[in-house]
Amino acid sequence: MMDDQILPGTGRGTSEAGGGGAPNSVALEEAPLHPAAARRGPPPRAGEDLRTDFPGITPGWHYLDSAVTAQKPQSVIDAIARGYGPDYASVHRGVYQRSANMTLAYEAARRRVAGFINAASENEIVFVRGATEGINLVAQSWAAEQLKAGDRILLSQLEHHSNIVPWQLVAERVGAQIDVIPLTEDHRIDLDAMAAMITPAHKLVALAHVSNVLGSVLECRRAADIAHGVGAKILLDGCQAVPRIAVDVQALDCDFYVFSAHKLYGPTGIGVLWARAALLEVMPPWQGGGAMIDRVTFEKTTYAPPPGRFEAGTPHIVGALGLHAAIDYVESVGLDRIHAIETALVRETREALSQINSVRLFGPEDSAGIVSFVIEGVHPHDIGTILDEAGVAIRAGHHCAQPLMAVLGVEATARASFGAYSDASDVAALIKGIERVTRIFG
Repeated sequence: MMDDQILPGTGRGTSEAGGGGAPNSVALEEAPLHPAAARRGPPPRAGEDLRTDFPGITPGWHYLDSAVTAQKPQSVIDAIARGYGPDYASVHRGVYQRSANMTLAYEAARRRVAGFINAASENEIVFVRGATEGINLVAQSWAAEQLKAGDRILLSQLEHHSNIVPWQLVAERVGAQIDVIPLTEDHRIDLDAMAAMITPAHKLVALAHVSNVLGSVLECRRAADIAHGVGAKILLDGCQAVPRIAVDVQALDCDFYVFSAHKLYGPTGIGVLWARAALLEVMPPWQGGGAMIDRVTFEKTTYAPPPGRFEAGTPHIVGALGLHAAIDYVESVGLDRIHAIETALVRETREALSQINSVRLFGPEDSAGIVSFVIEGVHPHDIGTILDEAGVAIRAGHHCAQPLMAVLGVEATARASFGAYSDASDVAALIKGIERVTRIFG
């Protein structure tokens, strides 16, 4: 380790890594926190209409596609604008004050994420481009090193392609095999089946915390207990969970957790991999370049400790500030409130759709923020197109879950998904549009 780190004790941002001298570490520690990072969200505003916080939600437009990406509150947009405007500078290696301030802000975002999911340490937080990259990092660094021929990986039938394909790639590489947990009748991951089929040959379990198609919520702690009972590690895909459910990675007792910022009302291009510190310590770098090194010579290179080891190159600096602001916003509203809003709208939507004979619903009654359905004789793309004419935006397709579509016996579904800004007018517009669809194709 070098002695002139920008952030003492982290192994990140050394002059050797950046190719330049570092300012005095004490001065940096005393530097004021970046305004975007220091600003906390407003106090909870019970009963206030949240739609006014989102400039993307224009009058007469009903956005029901939050599962693919959430609209952004003005506070996040402002934080990003400041980050790219009067506060902009690179991080970890500048000798001037603005760069030092931005470094502090970037690392403050890491601490904010750690607190949001109750990580034991900020050094367990790795910034990645999104959940997809986080899963690939675990697959190519941890799994590729730890798995061998004959080992097994356990997935479920409802996984997103991002939680299937990376494991197929590593399984082909090392000679491992993949097994798949079936679903219950109400479209949840069948943990009884998981307990019956898991063996000591299974070294990794990778499951969605909340299904992006069905909205079904995994009983994570039980899944972790089953996995750990045979010595397997467990990774949870939290993309659909973090915007609506309080996540405590220590209480869940998982080993890896990933999510993307843009589904959490933050910017695209940045996400989070959380992993237990002991696991990160034994994982080799996945990508090489600047910032992830300790010392480089032509004879040998040594690497920074986690998380810097896994953050090669210039990071998505402003993305981290936007993620910080998004977490501030979500916590100012309250996850309990967001969950209550979505729960009520899911219930209302399912009840209304169940009254239309040609509609088939998927997922459990208590699905989290997501309602998937088909209309007999109508392709989901036609549903989406007709709804768009009425100002209702839904998703139509296989939702990056083609194996699940096969299980459900359909090629695609229509999917309505809610967010903090959703309200009863969105449901009314959706149902009115669906009724029009049934008349057109009647």
